[in-house]
Amino acid sequence: MTTEATLPTTSASPSARQVWTRARGVVLALVILLAAAVAIASVRSTSQHGMLDPRSADPYGSRAIAALLDDRGVSTRLVTTLDEARAATGPDTTLLVAVPDLLTDRQQAQLHTATRDSGGRTVLITPGAPSIGTLAPGVSADPARSLDSTLSPRCDLPAARRAGTADTGGIRYHTTAPDADACYRSDGLPTLVRLPAPEGDGDTIVLGSRDILFNNSLADQGNASLALQLLGSRPHVVWYLPSLSDKALTETGERDFLDLLPSGWLWGTLQLFVAAALAALWRARRLGPLVLERLPVAIRASETVEGRARLYRKANARDRAAAALRSTTRTRLAPLVGIPLAQAHAPEALLPALSAHLHNHGDGQALHTLLFGPPPGDDAALIALADQLDALESEVRRP
Repeated sequence: MTTEATLPTTSASPSARQVWTRARGVVLALVILLAAAVAIASVRSTSQHGMLDPRSADPYGSRAIAALLDDRGVSTRLVTTLDEARAATGPDTTLLVAVPDLLTDRQQAQLHTATRDSGGRTVLITPGAPSIGTLAPGVSADPARSLDSTLSPRCDLPAARRAGTADTGGIRYHTTAPDADACYRSDGLPTLVRLPAPEGDGDTIVLGSRDILFNNSLADQGNASLALQLLGSRPHVVWYLPSLSDKALTETGERDFLDLLPSGWLWGTLQLFVAAALAALWRARRLGPLVLERLPVAIRASETVEGRARLYRKANARDRAAAALRSTTRTRLAPLVGIPLAQAHAPEALLPALSAHLHNHGDGQALHTLLFGPPPGDDAALIALADQLDALESEVRRP
């Protein structure tokens, strides 16, 4: 009974070094993106910490205007929930809504209902398209922002005329209310609008810029005067700063996950998807059956051998290269020593016939190591193996 020798094989899986060489560019790009994200988050968290918070002394906080109001006998109270803001409305109160666009449609409707007939003043800071139509009916936000940051009043509102030039450039508004005061115009559109209440002495102030409330810009232009007059007309200021602690912000069914994402992220994801689709089309193989084509030139066998050898060397597949050399040598030696090709790879059949053909000059153990031995450990050993196999075949062919 004969058994065929098992040839050494090499795994087609790339080594750890090859994986690192191929992936290091992607890894480096991800590290750079992560570092940039951390840096941007750090800068934004330090420069705009406590924005519009009347307790914050940071550049973008509003502690300075709260202190000036207190000096003039106007109290300032911070609230962070819608229920507190609605309960605080009244004829002697100015309700400042710091970020109106964070409110859901239902919250906007509830807040407008509470302030409409309260007789007090409501100040909306930079309301945009998501909230302006509900909180200030008859006013809409223009898509184009003001190109100038410092504007002059150009209206009859006493508070604006006394304050004079101020940093009100920001969101511009359209208004259809016939009795509205439209001030600080930029290209014909106001950045401050005052809407009198249908009944009573209440009103709503729509302000298209936050700058007059920031600590670092309160002393510029007429910012302090305008802010004090807008917020100090009543003895109490309720500063509504929406926060995640407000249960109304997390009501089920009001907003889904996509509503909480900034629009820029959605557009960025769409652009990445389109880019990935274009890259896939560019790199994709053509569809349909293969088309046979005649080669333009004949390829010499030596070039094929050399190309395969370079592939083996690139993959460090010395074991597979050695197995191919030994298998080919055994296939050529078998007919020369009278062994069928079916038994060419059986050492118990090939080695005795080969030793007899060499007239007992061949060492059986050396022949077994040469034709069936382990793979070489380095390139030099592989070259030596090829030379020895060539020499053995030449000796067998010698008459």
